[in-house]
Amino acid sequence: MSLETVGGFIIDLDGTVYRGAQAIPGAKESIALLRSQGKRMVFLSNRGNISRAMCHQKLLSMGIDVPAEEILLTSTVTARYLQQHHPVSQAWVLGPDGLRDELILAGIGLAERPENADWLVITLHEELTYAELNQAFRAVRNGARIIATNDDKSFPGDDGECIDVGGMIAAIVATAGQEVEVVIGKPSALMAEAALQVLGLPPQQCLVIGDSLGSDIQLGRRAGIRTALVLSGSATRRDAETAAEGPDMVWESLAELQHLLKGKEGIK
Repeated sequence: MSLETVGGFIIDLDGTVYRGAQAIPGAKESIALLRSQGKRMVFLSNRGNISRAMCHQKLLSMGIDVPAEEILLTSTVTARYLQQHHPVSQAWVLGPDGLRDELILAGIGLAERPENADWLVITLHEELTYAELNQAFRAVRNGARIIATNDDKSFPGDDGECIDVGGMIAAIVATAGQEVEVVIGKPSALMAEAALQVLGLPPQQCLVIGDSLGSDIQLGRRAGIRTALVLSGSATRRDAETAAEGPDMVWESLAELQHLLKGKEGIK
């Protein structure tokens, strides 16, 4: 299988395209090269605290012009899940406005009080207050089921690893005594199916590129998609070498894709 036969690229964002507010060197050029060669792309991220519009603007600020329809965040897929399976439900959000925006766009009602919610939707909340945590607790204590955009423990920030949604989930589960019912994010089949639907290609013609063994690489393995791990985020080469289920390839960063495409080297 050569890179020329890969028609669709499923590309992670945090740690792969950018780290914090800075684009990873070579990422912009690799994306531009893929586009110039007519490759299909979808940017698949476990970020649930922002909307697609917000993500689009963030990429634009880095000089990376990606159409909104090529961006799939867990906020987007969570909203679609509730739209498809629980369209008349009321949600209470433990998270910022980005997630609320996606829920509203999908037609999901937002409960006026936590006690009225059918679902508590948990995502990363970097400005979390005790009052907000307590409202989420009350929603669950009054019968709300729990859905999480993802359950990652950490993510790569500007100045190092940062606590992720797993911390918010743990606080609610430990105090309310109820487990999470649905986790949307990678490596779930829900994210793989959403990405393949956007690409319009079978798994065999696609490649997942990401920095996480637990989310990106596992998503590819479960869905039958080849994988490339980049070392520009949270994983190390040793992590890849010692993983029970490792990637098909290991690259220093997304920039390496330029050399492979220009050299027309195969995937090994």
